[in-house]
This record gives sequence, structure tokens and C-alpha cells, in this order.
Amino acid sequence: MLKLEELKKLYEEEVVEFRRDLHMYPELSFKEYRTTEKIKEKLVSLGIEIMDLGMETGVVGLLKGKEEGPTIALRGDIDALPIQELNDVPYKSKIDGVMHACGHDFHASSVIGAAIILSDIKNELNGNVMFVFQPAEEINKGAKVMVEKGLFTDYKADLIFGLHNNPEIPWGKIAIKKGGLMAAVDTIRIKVKGKGGHGAIPNATRDPIIAASAMLMNLQTIVSRNVSPLDSAVISIGTFNSGTANNVISELVEMSGTVRSFDPQVRQMLPKRIKEVLEYTAKAYMVDVELEYIFDLPAVFNDDELTKLAYDATKEIVGEEGIVDPIPSMGGEDFSIFTEKVPGFFFWLGVGNKEKDMNYVWHNPRFDGDDRAVITASAVMSNMVLHGIKYANENKNEVR
Repeated sequence: MLKLEELKKLYEEEVVEFRRDLHMYPELSFKEYRTTEKIKEKLVSLGIEIMDLGMETGVVGLLKGKEEGPTIALRGDIDALPIQELNDVPYKSKIDGVMHACGHDFHASSVIGAAIILSDIKNELNGNVMFVFQPAEEINKGAKVMVEKGLFTDYKADLIFGLHNNPEIPWGKIAIKKGGLMAAVDTIRIKVKGKGGHGAIPNATRDPIIAASAMLMNLQTIVSRNVSPLDSAVISIGTFNSGTANNVISELVEMSGTVRSFDPQVRQMLPKRIKEVLEYTAKAYMVDVELEYIFDLPAVFNDDELTKLAYDATKEIVGEEGIVDPIPSMGGEDFSIFTEKVPGFFFWLGVGNKEKDMNYVWHNPRFDGDDRAVITASAVMSNMVLHGIKYANENKNEVR
């Protein structure tokens, strides 16, 4: 991998500069207009064909190798968050109230770096590379829209690789995990309807606030008593809204929450038990309840063969000492929408640097990472492409 190591050093400054530019001009989901143009401009300068999905934001580029063969996709998301940045750095966000607090600037720049490297060696590629710059990951919609627009049906790929930064892992390290890495994400919306009245005469009411409070507590027993201690699940109520005055018992409570899991059987069990707990609690408190259960995203799951491929490709770039075995996260990622269409692998890029105070978690207004890690990710993804082309050629009847 001497060639990739040389290219990594050659293009590091350019890729870091690209990342810092994106960081200074963050854009919210489906509003990534400047980011989209910046990416297109770079891809076109590399001779990479832009594939039109008919979307206002997001980019898909295709690099053709020396001969026809498998197409390997690399994915980086591009949207930012409605958070005011509190970092004092030269590349601080210039957009008031918006920042790359989840590091999607790292992801997009890592894929740009891979595009630069692979363009340099395109005459050595026995296949093609698709670069997917996805909008609106933060609202769980970007991947779905790209698929609806024909990505991986009209524009096919054989494998896809993606990444997410992790500030809790030292910069330059790569986290490789077999099995579940990021959880399935579901949303619950609950309405509890009772009979309102005067706060001083509660016996004449059917108080939905008391009932909803009991429901909230009872829901927690599902994880502690219906999910095996060897599995993982989370039920968290994030909003609880009711009432207009301190001495009025309301007619209605509205709650919403998130449900997370890894195991498909656990995921199928959860809505059934949630519904049962809500309905029986409602009966006990003489109120009515409605549940809306939304299956948002499946879990990000890495299979055995692609984990080995990714491990081998990564080892050639960072060595065995540069690979860590991470603890999975209950956070979600809509990369899993793509892997319903194309076999894929997802890894974490370490960006943490405690000496520079760069270890704040995702979505924190002080989030940042050591951008020297970006070119490492670019080289690793480039090598995953090389290994992926070979793998797809050897498994032609099994990959698609």
C-alpha cells in the first residue's frame, strides 16, 4: 500500500482545507446548496461524472476505472445542525445558529479525499467507484429520498462503505465492529385522553396527566423485564405536553419518544408490548390512549465477510495497532437504508484529541475533532474500494 501512503501525504493539506471550508459554511437538512455546489465543483475537476437524481441537494458522482467491473460506493452525509457553535477556532462556523456539531464535514471530506486518491489511480481500477454525498441524515430522510429517486435501482452498485466520526476514539484510529454497530431507530407518539375539570375537584375528572405519568413509568419495565439482559433496548419519552393553567385538569396529554434496539426480534416485540402496557394502564386509570408507532431506521449491521474485508483493508493503512474494537452505540444512522439495497460496511473514524479539548460528544456546541484524521479515512476508504472490487469480482453471483 505504498502508493496509497504516498497519495495520503500528497493530498492531506488539500483535504483538511476542504473540511474546514465545509465547517465554516454549514447548512441544515435539505438546504445544503453551497455544500452541494462545492462538492460538485471538486468532483468535476477530478473528471468524475455527476449522476442526476433530480434532487436539489446531495451529489452522486461516478468514477470509471480502466475497464468495466463492479461498482463500489462510498457514502458521506453532508448536513449540519441548528446549534450555535461555541468553539474558538479559525474555521468556526460563519452561519449564525448552525454548525457541524455531528461532524458530517468530516464524512464528506473523507469521501472527497477518497475521490482525489482514486482519481489519481483510476487507470489501475478494475471497476468503478460511486461517491454518494447524502443530504438530510439528521432528520432520517436523506437516504430514503435518494433511494426513492433511483439510487441503487437506476444507478446500481455492488457494495457500499460508509463512516461516522467518533470523538471518544483518538484521532487516526479506525473502529471496526462485526454485527450491530448503531441501533434501529423508531418513533412513538402517544395521546392520552381523559375528562378535564377543576384542579380542586379531581374526583369529578379522569386525569390524563396522572395516567400518562403511570404509562411513562410502566413503559420502562419493558426493557427491564421483557428484553433479555444480553440484548439492548431503549424506550425514552422526550416530550410530555398538557395543560393550560395550574388549577385546571386537562383533557389531553401528548407524549413522544424514541425506541432503540439491535435484534430484529426485539424490535418486532417492542411495539406490541408498548401497546399492551399503554392500553392496560389506560384501562386502570379510566382514560383512552392512542399510539402511533413509526419504524424509522433499521440497525447498522456489519456481516462477517465484509467485516473481514474492511479489517484487512484498514490494517494495510493504519496497522493492527490503529484498529480498535468499539462499544456499539444506541444512536441511529440512515446508512442502514442503503444497506437494505446494497451489501455494505460501516465504520467509525477516531477524531478525538484530549490535548486540544476535542472530545465533546456529538451534537454538543463545542464538538470538534482533529482533522488530521480525515486523510486517514480517505486512504482507508480508498483501500476498501480496492478490496471491494476484488471481493465483488470473486463473488459475482452472490453480491447483488
